[in-house]
Amino acid sequence: MNKNIYGAIIKESKQRCIGYGITEDQVFSKKMIDHGELQTKFSENRDLILTAAPYMEHLMSIVRGNNFFVLLTDRDGCILNAIGDEKILTEAFELKMVAGAYMSEEYIGTNAMSLVIKSGQPIQMSGTDHLVKAYHRWTCSGAPIRDPNGNLIAALDLTGYSDSVHPHTLGMVIAASNAIEEMLKAKEYNRLQNMTNKHIKTIFNSMPVAILTSNLDGMIKIYNQKAMDLFGNKYKQLSATNVSEIIEDWENIKDAIHSEKHVNRIINIKALRNHFHCQMTASPIYNPQDDSIEIVFVLKEDQSRKIQKCEQPYYTFDKIMGQDSQFVSTIEYAKKISNNRSTILILGESGCGKEVFAQSIHNHSKRMEEPFVALNCGAIPNQLIESELFGYEDGAYTGAKKGGNIGKFEQANNGTIMLDEIGEMPLDMQTRLLRVLQENVITKIGSQQSIPIDVRIIAATNKDLKKEVELGRFRKDLFYRLNVLPLYLPPLRERRSDIAILFHYFMKNLSSKYEKKEVQITEKNMQMLETYNWPGNVREVENVVELMINTESFPDQYFLKNSEQTDLSKKFTGYVDKTPLELREERLEDLDPALLDMNYIEKEHIKRVLKIYKGNISQAAQALGIQRNTLYSKISKYEIKLEIGNKPREFWFEDRYGKGHKHG
Repeated sequence: MNKNIYGAIIKESKQRCIGYGITEDQVFSKKMIDHGELQTKFSENRDLILTAAPYMEHLMSIVRGNNFFVLLTDRDGCILNAIGDEKILTEAFELKMVAGAYMSEEYIGTNAMSLVIKSGQPIQMSGTDHLVKAYHRWTCSGAPIRDPNGNLIAALDLTGYSDSVHPHTLGMVIAASNAIEEMLKAKEYNRLQNMTNKHIKTIFNSMPVAILTSNLDGMIKIYNQKAMDLFGNKYKQLSATNVSEIIEDWENIKDAIHSEKHVNRIINIKALRNHFHCQMTASPIYNPQDDSIEIVFVLKEDQSRKIQKCEQPYYTFDKIMGQDSQFVSTIEYAKKISNNRSTILILGESGCGKEVFAQSIHNHSKRMEEPFVALNCGAIPNQLIESELFGYEDGAYTGAKKGGNIGKFEQANNGTIMLDEIGEMPLDMQTRLLRVLQENVITKIGSQQSIPIDVRIIAATNKDLKKEVELGRFRKDLFYRLNVLPLYLPPLRERRSDIAILFHYFMKNLSSKYEKKEVQITEKNMQMLETYNWPGNVREVENVVELMINTESFPDQYFLKNSEQTDLSKKFTGYVDKTPLELREERLEDLDPALLDMNYIEKEHIKRVLKIYKGNISQAAQALGIQRNTLYSKISKYEIKLEIGNKPREFWFEDRYGKGHKHG
């Protein structure tokens, strides 16, 4: 859109605004909604807020430090989210440009967001292009956001001081809005796919008979809920991988299928450590493309058997791989505390398996038949975390879902809730969580009624919560409520003897999953695996094995590229003690405090990984075993600067077109 068209649109807008009674001296929007109405807005636009948040952070990372802020409004111009540099954002807040303020023409005059909403087109305007004088200091670039059906649902705006105006700024905003639209399309497609799959799965699982399929070798492929009830173990999981494990006389049945093509007989079933008879029908399905045969088994159980159905988390302690003596001691310690009602705090770096241990603890406890609910506290915007945790009542907001909604705590009642990344929880929500721990009750949004709950809490973090308490970012009383039974998971570099075990485990399982050959490696390759630092821990091992299986080769370059990485354990030479942290805290006072500061260690480690990957955020985040947004947050938190060549940079990343941009 050229300047002449911009000028005409702005002129027409100002004329309309005069008709609305907007004057140049107006400072604040004429419409600001209260807390209740704002919660309704958040509820109505939940998916939009969640989808746009990482792209707003991405956009800010390009211009951070140059006095910019980003706004997201809904289709009516109501501000839903605002982030930016402190100085200019404070000025915006002083003008009441906050969540709940309306930026449309009839309430605050001509501005980028109002024109985007009015015209449905991207626009850039500066200085006196704005009607009100209070905005003359700024340059604004706005772009529309449309839903998968092409309807305008929001506006994205990037604002800075007028002397920072640049045509490329509008291009960045348009790129961000396009990316948000594509993600909304992908989510809608996935939603429809999930609905279709759920429909098919519901029909499959609602059948009153057990159904499963296998190949001619007896390897089980798919099965329904009734089959899991019949053949499940005490964890209500179908652990068998071959029909010979659950059907007696399998070889004779297979021969009968070959000759008779259709078998209908009474057979003996092995399940739940008991044997019982079952009516079986087995029929072959021929695949003409590769001449393969799949067998469909239909089994009808004795109607007198009653099976309780309960979906459970997958991991149990027998699925945790490792033979390192100290790690085995950690597993035994975790087993001992499984049945205790007290809160567990799992400490460990990203990728160490904190959720694996949390699920295993649940499945080893008396609550194993009850729900297990996991929630990542760092992945939910502050506006939505209260409703996610505690739910809301019918009619809590004008647009609240009919019948209300239960929160994660209520879903986990009588079972276990895992609060991952607990260190990211906002302070006001920490207060609410403390009340739940103290009183064992929750209160939904929009309700005055307290709901008693019985939930075992497992919290997890890769942060030093004691340091967070000292910095005022985490409540001291909540820390001591959570830190009743601390469980420290050592990083993989502290149990190197397990690297080969994990490698072979993932190689076997992933090659089977992708139906590819296992990649053979030399002793030299294995030595390279065992001496590498594995900053992403177990998760990184799995990623490397998957890379090997797909490329059918050993990734020498991957390890050579990362050879500069310093072994963090060398910083602790003479101090390394693999005793679980909760059993050795009394000796930590003898160490150099700088070596014990988790923030210091994390910052230094992130700097090294960023240097190794030359500032490529995607590759660095993958190596660290964390999400890109989490890495952006940590870079901002620690104010990390990276030397690339002879030029100091804040950090670099690749945009969606592969071009490098700097932050800072």
